Amino acid sequence: MKRNKSHYAESALVHGVLLLLAFMCLFFFYILLINATRSHADLQKGFSALPGKDLINNFKNVANDGTFPMLRGILNSLFVSASCAAICTYFSSLTAYGLYAYDFKIKKAAFTFIMAILVMPTQVTAMGFLRLITKMGMYDSLLPLILPSVASPAVFYFMYSYLQSSLPLSLVEAARIDGSGEFHTFNRIVLPIMKPAIAVQAIFTFVGSWNNYFVPALVIQSKNKMTVPILIATLRGADYMNFDMGKVYMMIAVAIVPIIVVYLFLSKYIIAGVTLGGVKE
Repeated sequence: MKRNKSHYAESALVHGVLLLLAFMCLFFFYILLINATRSHADLQKGFSALPGKDLINNFKNVANDGTFPMLRGILNSLFVSASCAAICTYFSSLTAYGLYAYDFKIKKAAFTFIMAILVMPTQVTAMGFLRLITKMGMYDSLLPLILPSVASPAVFYFMYSYLQSSLPLSLVEAARIDGSGEFHTFNRIVLPIMKPAIAVQAIFTFVGSWNNYFVPALVIQSKNKMTVPILIATLRGADYMNFDMGKVYMMIAVAIVPIIVVYLFLSKYIIAGVTLGGVKE
């Protein structure tokens, strides 16, 4: 009887904590959506848990603002984020496979070097990166936002750990004996096994690129090339007399829609990716 009471108490505690965490996660999202339906004047009056009547007006104000290319900014962010997710996951998987499946003299040194880059903040190399892309003629373009994603130490390490737990080397050896080329083996055998890990890292990379403000603000000057975070910052930094908080909340609400779509599309792979598979050699 005591065990049953203890079990119910633990279960109630766990469910209570989960409900609290769910509330903390969803409450601010709810407030964002509510504020997107309110006018600037209503927002100045203070907090409200009830929706307003200016949802369409806020959307029209954002969409019809000639100085604010909302649609263009969303397309730019979609292009950059999707390209980064595709390039980063593929080449990080390829690098991880190379270090996992091959034995060579500097294997440990290469792994250590990649891990050392992992702890280096982006801000440390910002000025050198800016000078490099300026000399290469890529300043004020979207390429500097995409090309660095080829080398992602964090994604590489995740992929390498996944391969260690999910890819038997005997499978690679069998493919080589059957005459399969290395890239054919990687693309047709290894990549399908890594789908859960690729999906998880694609979500993280897409969201990280979508929310990235520092690098785009550093290299983008033209309004037609700006990404969503920069456009939101320009709205927030507008002149006080022309500042419209309703437009800011509406733009943020619109900006999170692609992230939600990507998450819902790939979310079924998250648990499989985090567990890192169960196939052992």
